[in-house]
Amino acid sequence: MNPAKRQLSRYGWQPAEPPRRPVLFVNPRSGGGKAARGGIAERARANGIEVVTLTPGQDLAALAREAIAAGADAVGMAGGDGSLAVVAAAAAAHGIPFVCVPAGTRNHFALDVGVDRHDVTGALDAFTDGVERRIDLAEVNGRTFLNNVSLGIYGDAVRSPSYRDAKMRTLLETAAEVMGPSAEAPELSLVDDLEREHRHPAVVLVSNNPYAVDRPLFRGTRPTLSGGHLGIIVLDAPAGGRFAPGRAWIAPQLEVSVPATVHAGVDGEAVDLSPPLRFAILPAALRVRISPRHPGASPSARLPLPGYPPRERQPHEGEGTA
Repeated sequence: MNPAKRQLSRYGWQPAEPPRRPVLFVNPRSGGGKAARGGIAERARANGIEVVTLTPGQDLAALAREAIAAGADAVGMAGGDGSLAVVAAAAAAHGIPFVCVPAGTRNHFALDVGVDRHDVTGALDAFTDGVERRIDLAEVNGRTFLNNVSLGIYGDAVRSPSYRDAKMRTLLETAAEVMGPSAEAPELSLVDDLEREHRHPAVVLVSNNPYAVDRPLFRGTRPTLSGGHLGIIVLDAPAGGRFAPGRAWIAPQLEVSVPATVHAGVDGEAVDLSPPLRFAILPAALRVRISPRHPGASPSARLPLPGYPPRERQPHEGEGTA
């Protein structure tokens, strides 16, 4: 094992055989044309990777399923987090590896899985000389997400003096860092881990594993993607100038009550969700590959604190990489 791969093994990455028929989907519009500027399609083809360049109106999920049915044994996506989630879901459904090429604007998933967001072309090495591990996925009403689902609004209500308390401010800033499109606050209702009901909260953020809310420098990152839990942040709307409770906790599943269809941000994409909203973690659902020259872990995982992140769930027999 070469030194780079040996170093990544401490994060659970293992050497993997190159795929026989890899396919890369490229969104040329993501990140202001980042993939085109980097010549991603041309470099991928030069490495024997089949490239599918998306055009407006195409159904990415259908294209991914068709590629896998035609024999693709590894699939990747060069685009933003929303597109990554679509291709990752197809890969997980068929048990084949997924490769993230960070050609979007913010690239939250790339940061947390340990891909160097500034080395877009180098991410292609995951196909030819990659290391692999399993990570969790999450879903809401059967829709897969890699990062988070945000509900509510980050607006004047949550900027009130009620959030000057340090803990609440940290939760607020974490939500602001990672949440997707905001909308008019819907009538949400849910119960937290202390059996306390939150009615009409200003923000609900449900993530695939929790964010590092106790680390100010890394609050927008997740220390692990293999902990087997949803991360949940709730910020209640201030009332009458009084302190508005907020809470962060973990759970394997969550149900949020809403009276009608609500607008949500799902991995940064605007999506309408129908009630009830049922969230669940899918442990070790995705085989993911990265370049052995990339970090292999998020910033908050590379500078651990005692007792955090929660101990990762150990894979069951047969869940190792293939």
